[in-house]
Amino acid sequence: MAKKGSILVVDDEEVMRDVLDSLLTAEGYTVELAKTGEEGLDKFQHRSFDLVLLDVSMPGMGGLRTLEEILKLDAEAVVAMITAYATFDTAISAMQRGAFTVISKPFDNDEILKLVASGMRRHRKDEERRTLRQTLKRSTESKQIVARSENMLVILAFVEQVAPARTTILITGESGTGKELIARAIHNQSARSDKPFVTVNSANLPTELLESELFGHIRGAFTGAVAAKKGYFEVADGGSIFLDEIGTISMETQAKLLRVIQERDFTPLGDTTRRHVDVRIIAATNVDLKQAVEEGAFREDLF
Repeated sequence: MAKKGSILVVDDEEVMRDVLDSLLTAEGYTVELAKTGEEGLDKFQHRSFDLVLLDVSMPGMGGLRTLEEILKLDAEAVVAMITAYATFDTAISAMQRGAFTVISKPFDNDEILKLVASGMRRHRKDEERRTLRQTLKRSTESKQIVARSENMLVILAFVEQVAPARTTILITGESGTGKELIARAIHNQSARSDKPFVTVNSANLPTELLESELFGHIRGAFTGAVAAKKGYFEVADGGSIFLDEIGTISMETQAKLLRVIQERDFTPLGDTTRRHVDVRIIAATNVDLKQAVEEGAFREDLF
């Protein structure tokens, strides 16, 4: 069987390492094992992995510290945290440090395989983005996209047409086709080009965490909120916010996004005072939102 990708499993429980090794190897993945955070970090330093499955609770260097050290080596590393004590606080802490997602023990095999497949897609997407960013950077100092195909020239002409407006934009296309680059081009050619361009990956974030990232929170809004934090909408005030994979967000968050689009204001978690912002929303998705509306998975008014 052709190998699908490389995975590093870091867990102090021998049984868990053996189970994951057997399961993932049978699926065609190349697997390496480590029983401590220190050993996992050493392996990561000496070779690249497409995905890391990392236990939160380990003796010595714990999982969260190991996560931080891995991301220092590769800021785009895809790391999924595994914990027997899954709480909102754990998820918040791990995701704020840059984890791809958090999964709790016990879990079934199908759940792990779905997570791994999602992580592999994220890794491929990041690699494609990195290549596209490098290509774009080499094009010109003003970061203009250089294209020759007729289809791309049509798209770039449309970018030039819509860039000056404040209209909300939806970009559709398969993963890795450069939707974020088109969004940046729209921002760069608009009157907001000297203001922030903030990117939000909506996938794999629990609803509470995504809303905290988007709208911010006040101190004490939830356990672990030891200080107030600005959300991405407030950070992007005056500029543009790029909501990637918008088709994955919950119906509850969709309703709050609709209000931001219509009223240009929001309320941080735990607060009662609304904040007004001037932000252009550019969204992207690789799913058929029209079908999602028909299936009841996406709000028709937001679409």
